[in-house]
Amino acid sequence: MEKRLVENFLDFLQKDKKLSDNTLQSYNRDIKLYCNYLEANGLDPIKTDEADLNTYLKSLKDNGRAVSTVSRNLASLRSFYQFLYRSKVISEDPTVNLESPKIERKLPKVLSSEQVELLLEQPKCVDLKGYRDKAMLELVYATGIRVTELISLNLSDINLESGYIRCAGKNKERIIPIGSLAVDALKDYIEKSRSILIKDDGSQALFVNVNGHRLTRQGFWKIIKQYKEQANIDVDITPHTLRHSFAVHLLENGAELRAIQEMLGHSDISSTQVYAQIEQNRIKDVYMKSHPRA
Repeated sequence: MEKRLVENFLDFLQKDKKLSDNTLQSYNRDIKLYCNYLEANGLDPIKTDEADLNTYLKSLKDNGRAVSTVSRNLASLRSFYQFLYRSKVISEDPTVNLESPKIERKLPKVLSSEQVELLLEQPKCVDLKGYRDKAMLELVYATGIRVTELISLNLSDINLESGYIRCAGKNKERIIPIGSLAVDALKDYIEKSRSILIKDDGSQALFVNVNGHRLTRQGFWKIIKQYKEQANIDVDITPHTLRHSFAVHLLENGAELRAIQEMLGHSDISSTQVYAQIEQNRIKDVYMKSHPRA
C-alpha cells in the first residue's frame, strides 16, 4: 500500500501540478528516504503522527544533513500528507504544526571596486579572444545580468547608440542601461572580433567561442577563472560574484533599492534587500574601526 501511495502522489505532481522532471525526482528521493525510515522502524505512513515526523527530521539532522536539506524534506512531506488528506486517505494532516528549521541566509560575497578594476584590466585587446573577453566582463559588471542571460544575448538585444540591452530574464523581459566603457568594449568586439569568429553569417549569437558557436556557461566560467588567477585575486570569483558586486556598488553610490531590483530582474524586493544588509555591515565596520569612542 505504501508504494501505491507514493506512486499516486508522484502521478498527481506530474499530471496535476505539472512539475519538472528535476523537481519530481527531488520529491521522489525525499519521500522514498522517508519511507525507508518508516519501514526500518516498523511505522506506517498512514498512522504516523507529529511526534514521529519530528523524530524523523531530527534523525536527518543527526546524520549530518544540512539545514536546507532537512527543510526541503519537510516541504516534501507536507505536500505528501496534504495529498493524502485531500484524497481522504488520512483524517488529519500530521505536518500542520511542524515548524521549518531556520536557514541562516549567507550574505553573498562581493569584490571591492579595486578588485573589479583589476579583473576588468586583465583581458588585452590584442587578439580576437581578448576583445571578446573584455566585452563580456565589462557587460556583466555594467548590467549585473546572470551568466545564462549573458550567453543567450543576440545582436538584436543590444542598442549601442542608446546604450542599453534587452534581457529576457527569469520573470520578464527587462531593459538595462549600459555605461560608456561597456559600450566601447562591445563596439570593438563586434567590429574587430565577432565578425571574424562567427562562421555562420545567419547566427544571431552575440558572444561566440573560437569555433564560431554560441558561448556556453562552462566557457564563461573558465574565462572568469583564468583572469581571476591572472590578476592574483585571492578570493573566489564566479559570474554571480560580478552580479552581486554590481548591485552592492550601485547601492554604495546612492542607487535606490527598487531600481536595482528592476535591473537585476528580482520579482521580490526581499531578494534585493540582502545587498542593503551587506552595505549596512560595511558601514558598521567602518564606524567600529574609525570612531574614537567605538
